[in-house]
Amino acid sequence: MERKTLYKLLVVGACILVSIFYIYPWNEKIKLGLDLKGGMHLILEVDTNDTIRNELYQLRERIKRNLESKNIEIEKIYVTDDSHLYLESKDNSIERVKNILENDFTNFNFSMNYENNPKAFLLDLIPDIVNKIKDSSVNQALETIRGRIDELGVSEPTIQREGLSGQRILVQLPGVEDVARAKRIIGRTAYLEWREVTDFAKTKEELLTKFKDGNIPEDQEILAIMEKVGIEKAITGYYLLKKESVVSGSDLQDARLGYDNSNLPAVNFTLTPDGGQRFYNFTSENVGKQLAIVLDKIVQSAPVVKDKIRDQGVISGSYTLQEAEDLSLILRAGALPASIKFLEERTVGPSLGQDSIEKGLTAGMYGAILVIIFMVIYYGSMGLVAFITLTLNLLFIFAGLSALGAVLTLPGIAGIVLTIGMAVDANILIYERIREEMVKKIIIKHGKVEKKKPFRSAVDDGFNRATITIWDANLTTLIAAIILFAFGTGPIKGFAITLSIGIAFNIFTACFIARLIFDLALDFLAPSQPREMVPQETT
Repeated sequence: MERKTLYKLLVVGACILVSIFYIYPWNEKIKLGLDLKGGMHLILEVDTNDTIRNELYQLRERIKRNLESKNIEIEKIYVTDDSHLYLESKDNSIERVKNILENDFTNFNFSMNYENNPKAFLLDLIPDIVNKIKDSSVNQALETIRGRIDELGVSEPTIQREGLSGQRILVQLPGVEDVARAKRIIGRTAYLEWREVTDFAKTKEELLTKFKDGNIPEDQEILAIMEKVGIEKAITGYYLLKKESVVSGSDLQDARLGYDNSNLPAVNFTLTPDGGQRFYNFTSENVGKQLAIVLDKIVQSAPVVKDKIRDQGVISGSYTLQEAEDLSLILRAGALPASIKFLEERTVGPSLGQDSIEKGLTAGMYGAILVIIFMVIYYGSMGLVAFITLTLNLLFIFAGLSALGAVLTLPGIAGIVLTIGMAVDANILIYERIREEMVKKIIIKHGKVEKKKPFRSAVDDGFNRATITIWDANLTTLIAAIILFAFGTGPIKGFAITLSIGIAFNIFTACFIARLIFDLALDFLAPSQPREMVPQETT
């Protein structure tokens, strides 16, 4: 055996051992997609208009504080229903207000004399800022959802944006059976706040009658409290609360399942050092007052501050054990920056997924067996070489999927079947070239036909001629697969991944391993056969 052949044999042996390492055990190393394992498929859309409104609310407070520090009185400043910021001065200082805002707040366009009011104007966020806020909110929602799903303990989820700059998020959760709970955990905004209570009544109308013309102060709002009545939760009253939060969910450091003073399920929370200090300052100055715990604009409870509290407390609200556990999970992962809508929902049962695996693998196995039988019948012993290279090709494909952490889907199995066909095509190209070389005649310089070309020489020339064609055919298909992966989504990506991996190993098995098998066979079966006859001319 030549040293060069020995080195090739060692390379192939190493590749086989590494591949076995990556795919064994099969059920742990090969990740199955939703269509094979069963689970949930969701398309979510982030309501980025919520984010714009939240940004305007924050800017409104900053503008108020800024103008108050410069002794400028404002008649009205509020966020309109169509996401503009309306500002009206108390006197004719609107030009001065505009100049201050243009210097201190550069993110706005100004519309003066709104509704023919010389003291009022609208502020609109400039388009670039709007686009950045929307893009950031989708990315933040993506990371928050990923954190919640990680806390939920789902293995191998798919969480990604749909399109390059869209507001939609694709979520695939293989193996999930409790669909309602998963949707509840993913879709809940979970914006948590602690707010100061100023009043309470059983009905909203009762609260409004305490104010002239029912106009409550701009810095306050009415929110309902929901409590358990029997086995259901219902609105049991309304609180008038300060809009400004004492602390919020962003100040949470940790949240865990616990129990309240009545031994009912609750959430134990710990605040960050900064949030804890602000909480301590408020509770120190407001002992005896109520502090409402608000989640997604619903009051959960409104306990009386009995003592100074620094950084730890309890969130109670007539929760079941599962509800308290889910709420602690959601709070740990953080609040969504905006509400989300479920645009599409599909559930694949485990039995259907298993059926897809069996049918897909059965189709692939039958196809491979029929191809091998044809190759052996038509090409004889060379067909056995095709069988070996096809088997190794499949081994390398699954190892590649495992090494890259790629997910095997039903379209992915289709890509593997197509790869088998392309591998057979490569073998046929080689074998036909070898056959052509075998029927050529060797002509001595004097023009006399001596004999046919030796088989070893035919193998060399056949591989050399076929290799260029194989590279061309596979590279063009690989380019198409890369384009599918770059611009496709979901099932198309699964098809493109297995096709790309299969093409790479097609070239390796057809041009490298098949050639090695022929060389080994010739070394053992015909060691003395020359590679070519000299002198010669080929016609």
